[in-house]
This record gives sequence, structure tokens and C-alpha cells, in this order.
Amino acid sequence: MADTKKNTAEVKLNLLEPRATEKTYAESFKRTYVFPVKKNMGKLEIAKQVEKEFNVTVTSVRTLIRNGKKTKYSKGKHQYPGITHRQDKKFAYVTLKEGDSIKVFEEQNEKEKK
Repeated sequence: MADTKKNTAEVKLNLLEPRATEKTYAESFKRTYVFPVKKNMGKLEIAKQVEKEFNVTVTSVRTLIRNGKKTKYSKGKHQYPGITHRQDKKFAYVTLKEGDSIKVFEEQNEKEKK
């Protein structure tokens, strides 16, 4: 009987994808882009990851954590509804060097045309 289990190492990819919203569109004119990141990532890690993936130079990184909202749930028709929380989310505001940019909204327009 052959062992079908593969001994391969897991590759952890932190693919960063900029958010495409109205607020981030306004920020992109100031060379600032918003990325959702993992909660355990630090500012230096985020800067290195963005520079590596998009071939740009990062000048500053600001981070924030948005607290998860309270949500109500019920266990049945006559059960007392409980309250739980959604997960917290961390976002990084990355400012690039003058002359550098990341094409976020142009690519989305091309996808919509097709």
C-alpha cells in the first residue's frame, strides 16, 4: 500500500489587494492606498509586502483596527436571543513616494467593460 500523503511545506501567501471604494478613490489622489491586512502584521511587514508585490516605494504606513459590530442571534422560536460580535478588522493606509502609483480603479473599469 503506497502512502499518498505528500510531505510538502505550506506556502503562506499574504496577497494584498487594495480596497476599491469611494473613500479610497479620494485617498488615491493623495498617493494613499488602503489594504485590509491580518491583525498580527506590523507596519514594517506591511511596507515590505506592498513594495514587494507592487514594485513601489512606501513612505509611510498608518494602521487602524475597526471593532466588530454586535449582532443578535436566536437559538429558536421561544429562546432568549443572545448577542455576539463580528470579528475585528485591521486596515493599513499606505502612502507611496511621489511618482509611484498602484492601478486599482483602472483595472476594475477594464473588467467591467469585458
